[in-house]
Amino acid sequence: MSTTVNEFAGLQLAEKLVGILDSLGYRTPTPIQAQAIPVVLKGDDVLGIAQTGTGKTFAFGLPMLQRIAREGGSGLVLAPTRELAIQIQESLMKVGSQLRLRTALLIGGAPMDRQRRDIQAKPHVIIATPGRLVDHLEQRTISLSSISVFVLDEADRMLDMGFKPQLDKIVSKVPAQRQTLLFSATMPPDILKIAHAWMKTPVHIEIARAGTTADTIQQQGYFVTKDQKIALLHTLLTQRDEKSVLVFSRTKHGAKKLAATLRAGGHTAVEIHANRTLAQRRAALDGFKKGSYRVLVATDIAARGIDVQGIGLVVNFDLPDALDDYVHRIGRTGRAGRKGNAISFILPDQRRDVQSIERLTKARIDVLALPELLPTPVVKHAIGDSFEDREPRRFGSSSRSRSHASFGQRSPYSAARAASPEMQSRGDHRPAARPASGGPRRRPRVYF
Repeated sequence: MSTTVNEFAGLQLAEKLVGILDSLGYRTPTPIQAQAIPVVLKGDDVLGIAQTGTGKTFAFGLPMLQRIAREGGSGLVLAPTRELAIQIQESLMKVGSQLRLRTALLIGGAPMDRQRRDIQAKPHVIIATPGRLVDHLEQRTISLSSISVFVLDEADRMLDMGFKPQLDKIVSKVPAQRQTLLFSATMPPDILKIAHAWMKTPVHIEIARAGTTADTIQQQGYFVTKDQKIALLHTLLTQRDEKSVLVFSRTKHGAKKLAATLRAGGHTAVEIHANRTLAQRRAALDGFKKGSYRVLVATDIAARGIDVQGIGLVVNFDLPDALDDYVHRIGRTGRAGRKGNAISFILPDQRRDVQSIERLTKARIDVLALPELLPTPVVKHAIGDSFEDREPRRFGSSSRSRSHASFGQRSPYSAARAASPEMQSRGDHRPAARPASGGPRRRPRVYF
């Protein structure tokens, strides 16, 4: 019989909760968990900065469950994307299924009727995307008056996606007397503003400097022309042996086209982006997790919540529109102390963009020589026009991209989506049903 001591026991967690973690194989907390759990159990507000893949869900989830069980109330967790919301629910239910935990998952693309039934069942924890939660508030199918623990996960991404108006409305509906936990991988000025406005003397927990990438990730890049990108990706997928490869495209159309091209080239590939239905996105992610697809092509918005163990390689087929997105992208590999690889395809006029990334991350991107057998590219710029002499493109340049000076602000494109970023792909416009009558139902008790 093993006599290994479970280190979670030293974080003031209940004995039953520690036992469940032990049965699941969780015996050593990550740094963010070790620092955050005792503070959350005390009831303090927390502003947590940690890299993607460091265990933030348990850092807020475990103490939240214990506080709700012992003190009453309920929890509300907001996430920027459907995939991340689903991942949070799955992580909480690993522990909560043995504690009679009841949750409600409120995300776009899922039937409203089912969500109303889950709300009427008095869940202990609500996990939601801002757009869908505001839908329920406007239709008066939900009340947030019992919320005692309010969590914003990946808050930087929610602001970047234009969710600030929805967040303001949600905050106005939760009780003023609450515990607020805000977790982010980066710390743009807007995060500090909402922390000051919505939190009471938060404890600042910073596992790594904002923008830091895990030192387990090897960061490399190739200078390529646009004509070489497909051939280079095909060559890398053929020559390298990673079993799971995540490829980032800047646009939905690009992701769809790239996945189709890879399939035509003999690779098992699937795409995930906002134009796909929730069922299609879940099927794609499940197939990637199970190994049915070796390559997952994703956009930045859809990729939040991709928590797949063992992603060996992240490829930035297109550099991101915003610097912080680079941190989130490559954070999908090298998770939980494992080694990972990140390769970026860099256009000739993006040299300064790479330098900006290196300044943010305080890490070097090693430039590699192109494989010898790549097709000769069609060079469209003037001969003798060097990288240094050419006028650099704005970061992730396109007609709707942000300039260096506007990082952290919404582009005209994202501003157009600000009212509800989920509306484009939700496809659910049925009228709301009135809440069931018969008086309030009692929330079942969670036992430790």
